Amino acid sequence: MSIADSKFLSRASGLLLIGLLAASIGHAESGASAAARGRSSVPDKRYDHGYYYPPHGSRVRTLPPGYRPYYYRGRPYYFHDGVWFEPRAGGFFIIRPPVGLQISVPPPYFTPVWIGGVPYYYADDTYYQWVPSMNAYQVVDRPAGADAPESPPLTDTTAGTSFVYPRNGQSPEQQATDRYECHTWSRGETGFDPTQAGGNVMPNENTSRRSEYQRAMDACLEGRGYSVK
Repeated sequence: MSIADSKFLSRASGLLLIGLLAASIGHAESGASAAARGRSSVPDKRYDHGYYYPPHGSRVRTLPPGYRPYYYRGRPYYFHDGVWFEPRAGGFFIIRPPVGLQISVPPPYFTPVWIGGVPYYYADDTYYQWVPSMNAYQVVDRPAGADAPESPPLTDTTAGTSFVYPRNGQSPEQQATDRYECHTWSRGETGFDPTQAGGNVMPNENTSRRSEYQRAMDACLEGRGYSVK
């Protein structure tokens, strides 16, 4: 075998080893991400939520890519795709977040639920409530009457709601962020808030303000790269 052939085989072996290492790392990362999203878990069927989550108390060694850090009372918590993680000895444990913790956007897959005349946002056995004074969604205790949710007020039906499709392949978290920010902007422009009874406007203004709010939402989302129909 010539010296050139030996150098070629050595270089090829090195590239193959690098490729195998990269594939191994990628597999580990995808495994952590899959565990975080709960692909092998059971669906949360409460309120027909239907999204898959890993059980609380289970552990992953590494956080999935794209997680968001939050701090509450001096302790760190990590959030990804509707799942909460807490660092403990041996890795990161999947938990129900502490009551009082606040986030700027709701989970990407949430189910709105009306209980006792109040709107809640539900995901992974956790209830969130919008706090206008904090401009945030706050984790709250399981409300009394949670097993008997109500229908939303008739004045807040979603008739006329648009179908929104991400043209640019936006991730679920990005979609949630865009929807929330467009909702905040539209609410400020029109004074109509679909999360509040009666839209938080006078009854004789409900229909017109709701239409204005929907047009504002559509325009905002289209401007962020979504197809709205």
